Amino acid sequence: MNNSILEKLSSYDKSALPMHMPGHKRNTDLPGAGYLGCLCAGCDITEIDGFDELHNARGILKDAMALAAGVWGSGRAWFLVNGSTCGILAAMKAVCAPGGKVIVARNCHYSVYHGLELLRLTPHYIYPETDTQTGICKAVTAEDVIRALDACPDAQLLILTSPTYEGVISDIRGICEASHERGVAVLVDEAHGAHLGFGYGFPDGAVHAGADLVVHSLHKTLPSLTQTALLHQNGSRVEPKRVSDALTYFETSSPSYLLLSSIDGCVRLLSENGGGLFPRWRDNLLLFRSRVSGFKRLRLFTPEDAEHDPSKLVIYTGESSVSGFELMKRLRNEYYIECEAAFPDYVIAMTGLGDTEASVLRLADALTEIDLKLASGSRACFCPIVKAETRLPIYEAANASRTTVHTENAAGFICAEFIWAYPPGVPLYVPGEVIDPDFLRLISGYAEAGVSLRSTYGVLPESITVLTE
Repeated sequence: MNNSILEKLSSYDKSALPMHMPGHKRNTDLPGAGYLGCLCAGCDITEIDGFDELHNARGILKDAMALAAGVWGSGRAWFLVNGSTCGILAAMKAVCAPGGKVIVARNCHYSVYHGLELLRLTPHYIYPETDTQTGICKAVTAEDVIRALDACPDAQLLILTSPTYEGVISDIRGICEASHERGVAVLVDEAHGAHLGFGYGFPDGAVHAGADLVVHSLHKTLPSLTQTALLHQNGSRVEPKRVSDALTYFETSSPSYLLLSSIDGCVRLLSENGGGLFPRWRDNLLLFRSRVSGFKRLRLFTPEDAEHDPSKLVIYTGESSVSGFELMKRLRNEYYIECEAAFPDYVIAMTGLGDTEASVLRLADALTEIDLKLASGSRACFCPIVKAETRLPIYEAANASRTTVHTENAAGFICAEFIWAYPPGVPLYVPGEVIDPDFLRLISGYAEAGVSLRSTYGVLPESITVLTE
């Protein structure tokens, strides 16, 4: 195997005078700039001779991306240093003609909706069913997709998220078969599932299931720096050149070689040592589940009618005397454990390839100790998906004349902004949808439960930005 990007960086002759970017000039002794050494600025270069070009890869980066495609089994793979977001936007641009139609699962990340706006696309939504206890979105089914294809036969692309933030995995193979029969390409936001498809007790991934385009956030579950991701292309429905061209719109032309080195290092780690690391991770997860099997009030959520990513530990609190927010706070303050996210009825604890037996047992023991002290209880669940009437396309509503109204008076107005809970960043409302009275009650419920809602113009919860009449 060729030298890694990091090895090439480490062996680069530092005596060469850097009359090029970046402006720190690899001078980690710059007075008052001790942070540069901590941030490995000595290896922070630009696209100089011998280090290839990300958007015209012919050398070390081309070889590194080819290795990534081989590890995941895709036709082509591209390194992303702008996160999964730039991969999603580029994938949409590579397939969709401006003004076209797409089928979108309504629980997609807001980056998909930004793509709808930028490309002036008209979405036909698939609304996943929700779990009645937790409000968690269930899987998108092949039947859901067939109905959507019947309703929108001229769709150019199908977009869905799998696994979801809570680890729910859709039937990607069946969905791809249904879509491909109609000549429609499939884009899967698999940002939370870069570890899928390697076996060892983990479910199969979207690449193996036949998706045309798949986006992976390496940093979410694998050993790579934050902001690193991959975009994969399969089959002949999407031309690789169109993907490469689209990436020049959304990915920086000055990529960080620290991030590129991280992606390359992660890919090589999986290629060379995945056979030992994945079984260890699987065994740790099994140990965790065995340790918490005696829960009295808490329980681990798993969907009844879909596959679930075992790396996502979703701790349901809806039958106990604490909310998800209270449980997360107790874990933080009493046990020094910081979880991924909290919701009214559950907490998400993400595991990754870097977890150890000690780390998962520490979480298990903390939860067990808390569980013993809890009383029973119940709360109304919140539905994260709002079915609203669409009056205008997103791109038209987002650029129309707007004003603000007090939230309690907003029913019947056309929304002029995105409204979402973060995490996970799934829009509750998008520009162009008519604000429903039930949604206003939902906003109040979210506020009472402690859910942080965000909006494009930041006027929630007091006001909502709407179109002027």
